Amino acid sequence: MTPLIGETEDERVDLKSKIRNLKSKMKPLRVDIITIFPDYFRAVFDYGIIRRARAAGLVTIEAHDLRAWTSDKHHVVDDRPFGGGDGMVMKPEPIFAAVKSLTGANRRETVPPGTRVVLLSPQGQTLTQASAAEFAKCEHVILICGRYEGVDERVADAVVTDEISIGDYVLSGGEPAALVVIDATLRLLPGALGSETSAVTESFSDGMLDYPHYTRPPEFEGMRVPEVLLTGNHAEIARWRREAALEKTKRNRPDLLK
Repeated sequence: MTPLIGETEDERVDLKSKIRNLKSKMKPLRVDIITIFPDYFRAVFDYGIIRRARAAGLVTIEAHDLRAWTSDKHHVVDDRPFGGGDGMVMKPEPIFAAVKSLTGANRRETVPPGTRVVLLSPQGQTLTQASAAEFAKCEHVILICGRYEGVDERVADAVVTDEISIGDYVLSGGEPAALVVIDATLRLLPGALGSETSAVTESFSDGMLDYPHYTRPPEFEGMRVPEVLLTGNHAEIARWRREAALEKTKRNRPDLLK
């Protein structure tokens, strides 16, 4: 059986050293959010991983009001759908103008290297740990938050590099999805988490769910913590965790093992 990352003390020290070296070479990740509700994000950025990453200079985040890129006096960002149907559709002109203002490009082919233009959409590919890791390697990520019945398809056809969904359900808008993408991405930046190796041992990082976690007391209402976790034997603990993670994955997410 393959050992867990960092099973031995030497491996753990080497991994931490690599993460520190990577952190020292990194430029801050720039995240721009295009939305009609920029205030939605204000308070959230002051808590948890996002606050820590910002304070450490690992990321800069700004939420922009899409209406700033409209050209009419009423700042209209939506219109009725061609062909009829319910609801309104977000217009392409302000979104194209916003992306060009933030990247210098208004076509996918000319988006600068290291930049991703992401449309949050229920029609997109499902966000995974692997895609979050790709975003974490970027220099600049732009998140476009849809609203109403959706976004004019020419945005996805011409300027977007990634169309991302966070699951098979529909939200009122892309703002909650943008927060999920940001949180999943920032926690993978070296130095964002309290432990330098936390992100590489979590669920999905090696294709499986995380192993079970326990804390004090060692016995609660007749339920005991597995004895191996109390031994201090790191190699045995690592093997137990690998086996327990595999069993949990088989039980809860067998699709991950296919």
